[in-house]
Amino acid sequence: MEGPEGPQEPRFPIIVFSPYKDCQAIMKVLLLKDAKDDDCGQDPYIRELGLYGLEATLIPVLSFEFLSLPSFSEKLSHPEDYGGLIFTSPRAVEAAQLCLEKNNKTEVWERSLKEKWNAKSVYVVGNATASLVSKIGLDTEGETCGNAEKLAEYICSRESSALPLLFPCGNLKREILPKALKDKGIAMESVTVYQTIPHPGIQGNLNSYYSQQGVPASITFFSPSGLTYSLKHIQELSGDNIDQIKFAAIGPTTAHALAAQGLPVSCTAESPTPQALATGIRKALQPHGCC
Repeated sequence: MEGPEGPQEPRFPIIVFSPYKDCQAIMKVLLLKDAKDDDCGQDPYIRELGLYGLEATLIPVLSFEFLSLPSFSEKLSHPEDYGGLIFTSPRAVEAAQLCLEKNNKTEVWERSLKEKWNAKSVYVVGNATASLVSKIGLDTEGETCGNAEKLAEYICSRESSALPLLFPCGNLKREILPKALKDKGIAMESVTVYQTIPHPGIQGNLNSYYSQQGVPASITFFSPSGLTYSLKHIQELSGDNIDQIKFAAIGPTTAHALAAQGLPVSCTAESPTPQALATGIRKALQPHGCC
């Protein structure tokens, strides 16, 4: 999550940029997400946008509280009761990790449970979630589907087990995936393992950003809930200049939420990846003097 903040540092995460020499003015983009350093020690979204000469800042807008971990832990201990697992968010995987750590299940997981779950299907959405699942030793499929709708289609085309699929999820989960599976007669058991709440530093971090950096050229939202918790502050800080901002969405669900708020969507990432988002934002901005 977020790293420690020194007394001389701004309240929002460090800005990293990689300008092109031919650009006379570096465009600033704001990403409303928390930092997730990869194996190279850098957030991949920051790196990809930097390759296009864009100066990016990360501001987290969501926090999470884990729920029902004893119940989830018990279910993870009985893979024989399920046909497989579904992970659609990194937070759900983190809940699984907490279950293994808090209940001293690491040894039994490595000895037998992991192998038993790997004998079944483990479905995921997105590469970030897939990467976390692989770290607890599970083999994944479906990560290239990109969203819940496509994953539902993928599961329906492959799943034949009579046992239910175990679906750890958040309190704000959409019903598209459960409904699609139910319509196809595929059993699923949901367990709410986390709830989404506003990040306590949203207003202060946005105030700091706008006072130091001004109005960004583009703002990317990563979830409908992130939009809900931050939009009012962004509208107040941007004022009449809000019309000059290119709004971007990580996927179609967030894009629909933006449109529902009456905001023009200049970019929807073709897939929920740093590369796709960076390409889309660069195309939407089209700064002169950069290629």
